[in-house]
Amino acid sequence: MTNYSSRYASSPQAVKKYDTKQLRDEFLIDNLMQEGKINFTYSHYDRYITGSAVPLTPIKLETIDILKMPNFLDRREMGIINVGGNGSVEVEGTSYDLGFKDALYIGSGNVEVIFKSDNATNPAKFYINSAPAHTNYPTKKVSLAEAKKIELGTMETANHRTVNQMIIGGIVTTCQLQMGMTELKPGSVWNTMPAHVHDRRMEVYFYLDIPENQAVCHFMGEPEETRHIWMNNHQAVISPPWSIHSGSGTSNYTFIWGMAGENLDYGDMDVCKITELR
Repeated sequence: MTNYSSRYASSPQAVKKYDTKQLRDEFLIDNLMQEGKINFTYSHYDRYITGSAVPLTPIKLETIDILKMPNFLDRREMGIINVGGNGSVEVEGTSYDLGFKDALYIGSGNVEVIFKSDNATNPAKFYINSAPAHTNYPTKKVSLAEAKKIELGTMETANHRTVNQMIIGGIVTTCQLQMGMTELKPGSVWNTMPAHVHDRRMEVYFYLDIPENQAVCHFMGEPEETRHIWMNNHQAVISPPWSIHSGSGTSNYTFIWGMAGENLDYGDMDVCKITELR
């Protein structure tokens, strides 16, 4: 079963007036990782789709009405990261095995995509991002071990973390989609601090590895007008191009970042001074 919902873009002037419920309704994605289902959220920021597939039996990727195309990937590319048990994704008859935290890029034009779990009692949990694509690039698997790793932050500032660049230039050729995973070290709780914005791209964060009874406070909004959303495990949050995207947890955790937009320059960001955040 495939379900989808649509989220319209919101201006920073409107978001300033949102209460807690409105913020969560507009930006929080809290229906991911439902067993036996594919769920998608279509954002009007850069036409970005965020979703999940948790197959107990094989599930075939189907198009959704909002795309108005016979097949989901006719004019889109897709990135997948498995955050559950071992599984596989079959693309046009070729099977790609994905273990915990392995990634797969699927280029546009592929018609048959099937999600499978090796064991239904410990199913694969495929986190999915998709963006419009102007041409086809080859499908490619990237294991966590093959990711480009960047060490950032320090224990003293509680933001010591490893950035795993996975679906990104130099590793995978894409039209505009970029994805990776940032793992915080024990004792560190801050992600993406100092914060930044990148008006050329939107971004989605998906939080995982949050221990039971713990949570992450995700910060968003304009640098001088910030807001927050409390996040639980396996929830995602949409970040508009004009918004910071940062967080602090009651424990260390991991998050998957995915983005698309004007360019593929990972370093294209406008950093915000910590002392000037409001």
